Amino acid sequence: MVFGAGDPDARLMLVGEAPGRNEDLRGEPFVGSAGQLLDGLLEGIGISREEAYIANVLKCRPPGNRDPMEDEIDSCKGYLREQIRMIQPEVVVTLGNFATKLLVPTEVGITRMRGRRIDWWLGATLIPTFHPAAALRGRPQVRADMEEDFSLVAEVLGESRRVVAEGDPVQNTLGMS
Repeated sequence: MVFGAGDPDARLMLVGEAPGRNEDLRGEPFVGSAGQLLDGLLEGIGISREEAYIANVLKCRPPGNRDPMEDEIDSCKGYLREQIRMIQPEVVVTLGNFATKLLVPTEVGITRMRGRRIDWWLGATLIPTFHPAAALRGRPQVRADMEEDFSLVAEVLGESRRVVAEGDPVQNTLGMS
């Protein structure tokens, strides 16, 4: 089980899809090559990995590293909801389609969703971006887009406009209220 890692009082939370092989072996999210890229993106905006909180939609690696199935997402989404509720980050960055579509009620793909600033649950701002693995697949524009998205993260964090309201209604598949 790979629950999450980082600062429990983090202003920034990153949510990915599911643990991969390296994460499964180490029990920590984003420790392989995608994690190294993610660390570099964080450092690029002056945030260390230890200052953020990193989690995944799924807490266990899917067999054969396949895409998460709906019943697996349903089994894990309550844990993610409670992680977000406990940490109460100012900014949540969704990494890729699975995390974005779970936390934002949309059928729009990540290519069109990325880089948006969405007022979200508990007063947080949600910013979708690509999964770091997509940038490692030989598409240089994806990395450039991710750098742009992380600049937006830094901008939002710099605004320090946190207003936590437990009762903010968010209608999505996590059932947050």
